[in-house]
Amino acid sequence: MDLQLTGKLALVTGSTAGIGLAIARRLAAEGAEVILTGRTEARLNEARATILQETPTAKLHSVAVDFGRAEQVQQLLDQVPAVDILVNNVGIFEPKPFAEISDADWLRFFEINVLSGVRLSRQYFPLMLEKKWGRILFISSESGLQIPQEMVHYGTTKTAQLAVARGLAELTTGTEVTVNSVLPGPTASEGVEEFLKQLAGDGKTRAEAEHEFFRDARPSSLLKRFITPEEIANMVTYLASPLAVATNGASIRVDGGVIRSIG
Repeated sequence: MDLQLTGKLALVTGSTAGIGLAIARRLAAEGAEVILTGRTEARLNEARATILQETPTAKLHSVAVDFGRAEQVQQLLDQVPAVDILVNNVGIFEPKPFAEISDADWLRFFEINVLSGVRLSRQYFPLMLEKKWGRILFISSESGLQIPQEMVHYGTTKTAQLAVARGLAELTTGTEVTVNSVLPGPTASEGVEEFLKQLAGDGKTRAEAEHEFFRDARPSSLLKRFITPEEIANMVTYLASPLAVATNGASIRVDGGVIRSIG
């Protein structure tokens, strides 16, 4: 299937590893010009090399940026004043008992997980409306619908992303601009190994920790394993394409069946 992405300029936040890198790889393979973002030049160079190894003709750019710092986000916007596709993927997570989540933790999570997408959308969205074409995608999480008891702050920021995305979608009437959210389930992205170590404790293998995670923390999963970043990227790339114009204001689940509701 030709996703008609050749010539489209896409910015993917947090695209040096995991879901973000998988999305960048898929968009590049489909012919989109991709702007990679990450905190260090070294990580950006690694991501660039990975994509070029798979797609030697890929058109790539890169910008080093810490999305927890508003001034660096503004510098990114100065360098990249307009895009056709914005994928708000950057995010942080950590398991932490609710009573131990400080004000500083809450603010840090909102700064990176929510405000990064707000700041970028604030510049790019009006320009998309002027052209009457564009795509904004928020990589939320099933945790935005089912707040995990071990990460209340993370889940709350993912719910906030859903609200921002739906609110923006309401402003797209009469255009071919779409704003959607993608809700991955537990995904084998960077950070999962450390997450499993924290949950596993001493004397357990990774496989045992994964099994216990889905038995105890995500028992409703139908997949019973961590989703691959590539499985998320396939959905995101379709939603970024002109073929997905009829999908707008939606929260698309790629969650392995974790969410039991049909609504």
